[in-house]
Amino acid sequence: MLPLSDGMPARRFPVVTVALIVANLAVWVLYELPDVEGAVAHASFYACDLDNTCNSPLPWPVSWLTAMFMHADWSHLLGNMLFLAIFGKSVEDAFGRLRFLAFYVAGGFAATALQTATTLLFESDADAGIPMLGASGAISAVLGAFLALYPHARIKTLALVFVVHIPAWLYLGGWFLLQLREAHNAIVDPSAGGSGIALFAHIGGFVFGWIVAQALLDRERRRIATEARRSALTPF
Repeated sequence: MLPLSDGMPARRFPVVTVALIVANLAVWVLYELPDVEGAVAHASFYACDLDNTCNSPLPWPVSWLTAMFMHADWSHLLGNMLFLAIFGKSVEDAFGRLRFLAFYVAGGFAATALQTATTLLFESDADAGIPMLGASGAISAVLGAFLALYPHARIKTLALVFVVHIPAWLYLGGWFLLQLREAHNAIVDPSAGGSGIALFAHIGGFVFGWIVAQALLDRERRRIATEARRSALTPF
């Protein structure tokens, strides 16, 4: 079900979200389109580079970042950018611009880390040599943060030909459970589904985003409680 709106108007223009979308589009049009296969081979992340079973064109401390802006085709790119455009603005509102940018990059790293760990532990050397690319890990972190921050937001989505409104906890929670199921199937029986999709990157990013947003909420609650106590103790 494609999301159409998170039902929440932005409090200010989402500078970072828009900049990230522009950057992804620019990388696709200016760098990848002239030679998609060559660009993907050069700037993607390779799990096998970490256990020295292969040598990637770029060192892994660089390629995990460049891979976040790479995409396999138009549908991969546009699908990711749709989710970033809809959910990114509200998370950027909550975090602030600079913190949101740092959060996005860290979420991409967390997603890559979990996907790499599961690939090296449970999959073959051939699987570890498959290029890993896409913004979906970082965007999954945005989805996890959105669920923590706005669980009761009404997500406007297209289900077949019908427009429906679904609570964020159901829409995003259901999406996460689907990733878990498909990831389990991919480990237990690779022929069952999920092949070619970095499912554990989605899971790692989502969990990271939820944890960070919960920490932000907890800190805000403590701040409000502290201010309330100070107000109660202020002499007249």
